[in-house]
Amino acid sequence: MKSCLPPDPNPTKPQHAMPALACDAHCHVFGPAERFPYADDRSYTPPDAPFEHLVALHDFLGFQRGVIVQASCHGTDNTAMIDAIGRGNGRYRGIAIVDDHIDGNGLDALHEGGVRGVRFNFVKHLGGAPDMGVFNRVLERIETMGWHVVLHLDATDIVELQDVLKSICVPFVIDHMGRVRAQDGLEQEPFRLLVQLMRDNPLAWVKVCGAERVSAGKRPFEDAIPYAQTLIETAPDRVLWGTDFPHPNISKDMPNDGGLVDLMFRFCPNEGLRQKLLVDNPARLYDFG
Repeated sequence: MKSCLPPDPNPTKPQHAMPALACDAHCHVFGPAERFPYADDRSYTPPDAPFEHLVALHDFLGFQRGVIVQASCHGTDNTAMIDAIGRGNGRYRGIAIVDDHIDGNGLDALHEGGVRGVRFNFVKHLGGAPDMGVFNRVLERIETMGWHVVLHLDATDIVELQDVLKSICVPFVIDHMGRVRAQDGLEQEPFRLLVQLMRDNPLAWVKVCGAERVSAGKRPFEDAIPYAQTLIETAPDRVLWGTDFPHPNISKDMPNDGGLVDLMFRFCPNEGLRQKLLVDNPARLYDFG
């Protein structure tokens, strides 16, 4: 089990102001472990990054809303996330990790707590694909709730899971631009299929964040810009962006969160598209009042 580095403690102030009600659509809370223990079967141990750290960052960067995504280190125990959403007094929504034991009452409780979707991890270094029977049963249960599913994929999964992606009957969000590799070029098969998916399937959404995962180099991760631009141009009404604070599992250059905001302004310089990316799209998908 590996330990994660802490996030950059000195985020730079973004060069541009956020629009009103801007949403960080992908962030996490970790621990504190003494109150919210990490899962025994986790693949990594992060440093604590509690609710107070997230709020301080969002206040500094200019985000009035956020979506707290349950990470694998907490497993199916969503209590740290639910606690943070409740303390946010309407500022936050959540994405849960659940298993086959969840029933209608459990899902209703999560909904009441601010959850609006579930996440499934397919990434190999985090344990690989889930039991597809469980995956399908959970999607059947959330379909009537107006929820969506978030898919954390490796780039190769976009190729291998074409039939699965076509069969999903609820809105689904692909994390981190599908973790495509910038060094493989815009014509690589995973990215071509991702663009085609965004063009053809009205249920498909994508987060154009995770530039540090896509990039072949070090910050400011400029080689990820063409990928984000292409996805925004392809489906401007179904794109989202987030910081991924506090950046678990970073094995390359730890991003600076202010620098990531500046990078987002570079790949989305159009004010109208940025309004969709940061405000309108997350408000619609995550049911912000």
